[in-house]
Amino acid sequence: MGEMFSLHGLFTLAMLILLQAVLGFDNLLYISIESKRVTEEKQAYVRKMGIGLAIALRIILLVVVMGTIQKFQDPLFEVHLGKAFDGVFNLHALITLAGGGFILYTAVKEIHHMLSIEHLEEHHDTKPKSVNAAIFWIVLMNLVFSFDSILSAMALTHNMYIMSTAIIASGLLMIYLADHVAEFLKKNRMYEVLGLFILFIVGVMLVSEGGHLAHVSLFGQEVHAMTKSTFYFVLIVLIVVDIVQGRYQKKLAMQRQREMERAKEATGEAHA
Repeated sequence: MGEMFSLHGLFTLAMLILLQAVLGFDNLLYISIESKRVTEEKQAYVRKMGIGLAIALRIILLVVVMGTIQKFQDPLFEVHLGKAFDGVFNLHALITLAGGGFILYTAVKEIHHMLSIEHLEEHHDTKPKSVNAAIFWIVLMNLVFSFDSILSAMALTHNMYIMSTAIIASGLLMIYLADHVAEFLKKNRMYEVLGLFILFIVGVMLVSEGGHLAHVSLFGQEVHAMTKSTFYFVLIVLIVVDIVQGRYQKKLAMQRQREMERAKEATGEAHA
């Protein structure tokens, strides 16, 4: 406990909170999307309850992982299908693959639904999900995201008090930011597509990481994990492209409006 209040401990705590906040960004996107599936008056409650339960379970997971980390890395089974597919799966790899696959499914389903509706109002007219179901999925996916953050934290320190404090602090920060992210996406619906594609990239990153952990090779080519630097580079490119495209579309709309006004003026002068 004393180590936590030393200069080194406080610096490590600050780094862990920052690390948890950065790694939690993609989690916030999923929470915002999942909470929209319940009735509007329950959405804030779902976000707060889901993150609150996830904080408690994340601390329990921290204790479990620290005590049995080797169990997560021990091979469970192997799959060998000649040169077509080869892999050695452990618990960590399976959890990461399952989480990444589910996020990919969620992102693709939401994008398909967004493209298939005829009127934007219908996007929110589908049958709402139950509060308990939404909280369950938020907690479950939060735990999937927790593995990376916990393993990253263990690379900096093995002090349980420091890691637990960082988890609680970052969780409270997520509770605060979740409502703001959801409100921003609600008021700026043009960014819903950007958010879904970011979530899609998160799914790809997790699947690639799970494949790397399982030493998967497809047709003789080993699967490599997408690095965090690559993920953030793609994230920045997506945001920049979206901003530039949005501004360019506004210019095109203004140009079309001016052309229509000039055409009306020319028509009026011709009639005169």
